[in-house]
Amino acid sequence: MRPLRIGLFTDTFLPDQNGIVTSVGLLSDELRALGHHVDVVAPDFPGNVDTRTDVRRVPSISYTFLPTYRLAWPTRKDFERRYDVVHTHTPLTLGLAGARLARKWNVPHVATYHTHLEAYTHYVPGLTAVQRHTGVVTHAISLLYGRADAVITPTAGVLDVLHAMQVRNPVVIPTSIDARVLHAAPPTQNPWPAGKRRLLSVGRLAREKRFDHVLDTVAQLPGTHLVLLGEGPERVHLEAHARRLGIEGRVSFLGVRPWTEIGAYYRLAELFLFASDTETQGLVLQEAELMGVPVVAVGARGTLSSVAHERSGYLVAPADVNAMIRHSRAVLNDPALWARLSAGAREFASGTTPAGVAAQVLDVYAAVLGMPREVPFPAEPGLSASVVAPSGQSILAYDP
Repeated sequence: MRPLRIGLFTDTFLPDQNGIVTSVGLLSDELRALGHHVDVVAPDFPGNVDTRTDVRRVPSISYTFLPTYRLAWPTRKDFERRYDVVHTHTPLTLGLAGARLARKWNVPHVATYHTHLEAYTHYVPGLTAVQRHTGVVTHAISLLYGRADAVITPTAGVLDVLHAMQVRNPVVIPTSIDARVLHAAPPTQNPWPAGKRRLLSVGRLAREKRFDHVLDTVAQLPGTHLVLLGEGPERVHLEAHARRLGIEGRVSFLGVRPWTEIGAYYRLAELFLFASDTETQGLVLQEAELMGVPVVAVGARGTLSSVAHERSGYLVAPADVNAMIRHSRAVLNDPALWARLSAGAREFASGTTPAGVAAQVLDVYAAVLGMPREVPFPAEPGLSASVVAPSGQSILAYDP
């Protein structure tokens, strides 16, 4: 394949830290290593100094309902450079701008569906009720993904959503994690009190992540201490919830930590808890597993593919706090079980690599461009760029 000019359009990027940022950054790194020219087109952040050479910043404004985010406000002059492929990763202003430019330039538009947006309508006052009665959000994003030349999703768990948008033949390509960065993290001061069992959870402190259920679980696990890495609009509520439960002394809110340092916390943790039921994949689960930390997580949509039930940890039904408590106790109280799950977690999470994911994305680019791949890239074990479940549903028999 000849070198391509690729534009990766994303409404969230560094200094933000989330799954989309990780996915886009790794994809750009691997594509550039293969000789392609890549621009990551992202909102600017006042005071931020980019250390990456692939980032093209677009003017932005503050976003009232999510103060830590920036809303890109591009102008026509911001897009004078043309690309062979436009690859959008978000459906907000830059995602829409990328789709519009692809049509204007008559080049393929590839879109990755990272986020189940219907679960995020509460960030705009009144939008949840409007969506419930009119489906306006579903209709709006259907226009973006339904018209794309190819749609990628990281797991089969959201195929039913894409089918409802009239997306034909979506492509499942899991997002990978660079395990080298996690393992290379420098040691950090141990934030867990001596003698306490070390629980960890990571993510944006937001309502849809259901960290309140994680706290409810910790409250029933005496002798444990939870370290929570992340920041977000629900922090004050979660701190108050911990006080109501009487566990404020057993929870440490450490805020956001750089991804180059986060591996040190996984290295120290004994068990990872995760209660979100809106994930399209849940990269923090893969991070924990790569570092050998067994997980107890809610199994819904993307997380169904991110945890090997009874092999790398346990999946429970949404909001089933009792099951989270039961499995957490079992793992913490049985050293042999912990060791088996830790080994299984490392093996399960190592099934994908950034290079393998980039190769599959290039296969998608080649298909929409009508170009043959000159050098075939075999799919990694367990991965396929043409996986489409007929019903769009992932099935898991939860423990009662």
